Amino acid sequence: MLTHAARSDRPIKLFNTAQQVIELVFAKPSDRIPVSPSRAAVPVGRDVEGAVKRDAPGFRVLILSFRVLLPVCLFALPAGFSLAAQSTSDENKPRDEAKREEVKKDDVRRDTPGVSIKPRQLIKLDVDLALLNVTVTDPYNRLVTGLEPDNFRVFEDNIEQEVVTFSAEDVPISIGVIFDFSGSMSNKVGKAREAAVQFFKTANQQDEFFLVSFNERAELSSSFTNSVEDLQSRMMLTAPKGRTALLDALYLGLSQMRGAHNAKRALLILSDGGDNHSRYNESDIKRLVKEADTQLYAIGIFDPIGSRNRSPEELAGPSLLSEVTEMTGGRVFNVERLEELPDIASKIGMELRNQYVLGYRPSNKAHDARWRKVKIKLRAPKGLPPLSVFSKTGYYAPSH
Repeated sequence: MLTHAARSDRPIKLFNTAQQVIELVFAKPSDRIPVSPSRAAVPVGRDVEGAVKRDAPGFRVLILSFRVLLPVCLFALPAGFSLAAQSTSDENKPRDEAKREEVKKDDVRRDTPGVSIKPRQLIKLDVDLALLNVTVTDPYNRLVTGLEPDNFRVFEDNIEQEVVTFSAEDVPISIGVIFDFSGSMSNKVGKAREAAVQFFKTANQQDEFFLVSFNERAELSSSFTNSVEDLQSRMMLTAPKGRTALLDALYLGLSQMRGAHNAKRALLILSDGGDNHSRYNESDIKRLVKEADTQLYAIGIFDPIGSRNRSPEELAGPSLLSEVTEMTGGRVFNVERLEELPDIASKIGMELRNQYVLGYRPSNKAHDARWRKVKIKLRAPKGLPPLSVFSKTGYYAPSH
């Protein structure tokens, strides 16, 4: 299941409120120099006749009072304007609250400009949507395409869900190749490399790949890249030897997938099965596989049953691969003739390109982190033989 996402069908416009600012400019008139009738400048403190002027006591008090009161007035005037503005704001409060109530009812501002989204800008959504990758095959194991949404029924914990999105398009995929280079692969590694090359031929330009090689230890041979040639050359440089740490390789591959750039993700395992040298156990890996939104496919290069004189772990290899792949909606393809490897790898690549994607909003809205069982049933069109459907068996609900 993909990450849960929200979405709204109604556009939400954001708006800015312009704040008015009142600017007061106080202009102080400049003093004039009095001029005598003869147009000569008169010194300060004398009259036009040139005599010295005597200030009256009352006039002096008036001037002194003016000089004291002027700064006080200048200081108090802005406060008065502030109080006036506050009063105006208080008068407008009921009107603003009425507007807010109106917005709540409508929930959309129709008279404000919308917000433009820049290219590559992330949009966070908040609606739960479960997505399922679904493969449909006929009795001859051939892909069935062209089905419609009405042909599918989705059940979560035995409760039928409404399918709200449906597509069958080829989308970019992030793929990890888990390649077994243990000693038991010595006589099979050549054909296994051919199978990987054939699988890469089904890739699109937008796909990305990484390579995990493993024998008695798992190693990331190549991080995500769009260069198929780089992966092929790295596979050629590795020689098979040592024991098999398959579970450690799966852990490393699923951990690396957290850095994938595409929503659709898959692991392709090329191995003769079995594990005899891992630090992680089956329970650890199965739990991780359930949590990861990644499909697992495996090509099991098994020896004929009569010649499997090996350890119990290696004998259990086929069932281990079957369990981990079926949990995710993938499959394991058992190969006993090495000549079949390239064709099977090509088949897996085509299957990944021809899947249906069903989306539904779970009726159970609880964020309890519990496992939800998912099952898909088909309403096959009339005239078709019995069809098989492959999808993941469930997912963990979000915890918050």
